[in-house]
Amino acid sequence: MAHVLVVDGANVVGSRPDGWWKDRPGAARRLHERLLVADLSYDVVLVLEGAAKGGVAAGRDGHVRTVHSRGSGDDEIVAQAATATARGDRVTVVTADRMLQARVTAAGGSSLGPSWLLDQL
Repeated sequence: MAHVLVVDGANVVGSRPDGWWKDRPGAARRLHERLLVADLSYDVVLVLEGAAKGGVAAGRDGHVRTVHSRGSGDDEIVAQAATATARGDRVTVVTADRMLQARVTAAGGSSLGPSWLLDQL
């Protein structure tokens, strides 16, 4: 059983007012780079949507798998959580979005806020 960390890229990047809105692809790339070098004991799934998808190619890079949402980022995050829990993995989603947290809980996962992840990075 793996422990999967599904990261709501938009929510984590948007949690700090560092000018991310001026360069969404760059902000996504910086988050991806920080996830790559972090010493996390998780399989990481980074979900990106909208313009942020331009900053990181979809696919696996080390212990981080980047997924580009085709529609709603929240729907993709829930789908990733549900797939992992169906495999028997433990799933934690990083987001501050309360409605998304409730959907993840219903799919069998748990959640942590962006500040927890940023403190790990």
